[in-house]
Amino acid sequence: MIYKYKETAGLIALLLMVFLSTQLSCKKTDGYNEIVSTDKTKPDAVTNVKVSNFNGGAYITYTLPDSKNILYVMAQYEINSKVSRQTKSSYYSDSITVSGFAQSKDYNVILYTVTRANIKSDPVTVTVHPDTPAYLEAFPTISMHDDFGGVNIRVVNKAKADIGIITIAPDTVTHRMEIINQNYTNLDSVSYSLRGYDTLPHQFGVYITDQWGNISDTLFATIHPIFETELNKSLFKPYTLPTDVLSYQNGLFNLPNLWDNNTGEPTYNTQQPILPNANKPDIWPAWMTFDMGQTAKLSRYNMIGRGGDNGEFLWSEGTPQVWVIWGRADAPVDEMMPSDTTQIPPVGGATPGGWINMGIFHAPPKPSGLPNPQFTTADWNFWKQGFDFNFQLDLPRVRYIRFECFQNMGGTNNFFDINEMTFYGDPR
Repeated sequence: MIYKYKETAGLIALLLMVFLSTQLSCKKTDGYNEIVSTDKTKPDAVTNVKVSNFNGGAYITYTLPDSKNILYVMAQYEINSKVSRQTKSSYYSDSITVSGFAQSKDYNVILYTVTRANIKSDPVTVTVHPDTPAYLEAFPTISMHDDFGGVNIRVVNKAKADIGIITIAPDTVTHRMEIINQNYTNLDSVSYSLRGYDTLPHQFGVYITDQWGNISDTLFATIHPIFETELNKSLFKPYTLPTDVLSYQNGLFNLPNLWDNNTGEPTYNTQQPILPNANKPDIWPAWMTFDMGQTAKLSRYNMIGRGGDNGEFLWSEGTPQVWVIWGRADAPVDEMMPSDTTQIPPVGGATPGGWINMGIFHAPPKPSGLPNPQFTTADWNFWKQGFDFNFQLDLPRVRYIRFECFQNMGGTNNFFDINEMTFYGDPR
C-alpha cells in the first residue's frame, strides 16, 4: 500500500510539473500582450508586401525583418464607415488575412511589426481591393414565392460563407417592419418556408448580413399565402397491396400507429427482418401503402422516427434515412417499385403503374454530430419535433400514399420503422 501511494504521489507530482510548465509556456504569448523582453529597440517594418484579394477580404504576404525580437505583425483597417478591426499574425508566419470588408473597393491596411517589448515599427500602408463580399453576392439571388401558409425564401450562397438571411414583416400592432426570422447558414443553396399566415396578402422583406455586421439592401415582396391545413388523420386507413411489407409482431406495430397522434410506443414497424414472399421475392427496398381518405394538394409533411423510451434508437435502427413518397388520386395499382434511386422518374413523373414521384427525401443529420449511441438533449428534442419536408408546388392532388424506404439509419436495410406522420395541404 505504501509503495502504491508513493508511486501515485510521484505521478501526481509529475503531472503537476507538466501542467505548470504548459501554463507558463502558454502564458508567454497569450494574446500577444505580455511584455517578455526589455529590448526597447524599434523594429524594422515588413518589406516585399504583396496582396491577393478574395471575397470580402485579402491575403497579405510580406518579408519579416531579420530580428529575433519580433513577436507578431499587426494589421489595422476599417471594414466599413463604423467598424475598425485589428488582426495579428505570429512571427512564425509570413502572411496575414484581413477580412470583413463591406464592399468591393479600395481599403487601406496599416501593417506594423511588434516586438516582445511591445514596441511597434513605423507603419506600412498597403491598399487592398476585396472581391465582392459574400453577403452582397447572395443578395441578388434572393427570391420570395407564394407558399402554403406563407412565403418560400430562396438564396444562393455561392461562396458557402457564413451569412444570415433576415426576414422582416409589419408588426400587427405598430405596423412597423420587425424581424420575424433569422436563418444563419453556410450552405451554398437555401430554400425554406415561413408559415402560419392566412390567405390575405402579406408584405415581407429579406436582407443578408454577415458575421461582421455588414448588411445588404432589403428586397420586398407582397406574398399571397396559399390555403393550408393539417389533413384529418381520422380518415386515414391502410390500403395494403400484395407487394407491401408486412407489419411486425402480428399487428402490434401495425400501420395505423403511423397516424394515431401517439409519439410513444408502439410505433409502426415492418417485419424485422423483412421476409421474401411469392408477391415480392426481393427483400429490399420495401414499401407500404395507405389511403388518406381525402384527395388533397399536399404542401408538406412531418415525420417522427422511432426514438425509443429514452432515445436509444436515435439516428439508428430502422428509421428511414433515404426514401421516396409516391402518390396518386386514382385507385392504386400494385407494382414492383424501382429497386434503386437511379431508376426513379423525376419528381412529378410516374411509374408504369401510375405512381407519381412526390419527392426523394433524406433524413437530417444529428445536430450535435456525436457518434451513436451518444446524443444531447438538443438532439433528443430535435428528434421529438420530427423532420419537416416540403412538396413541390406543381405536384398534382393525390389521395393514396406509397412510402418506399431505400436506406435505414442503422444501415441494415432489411426493415424500417416510423413513429408518426402528419400531412398538410389543401383538401378542398
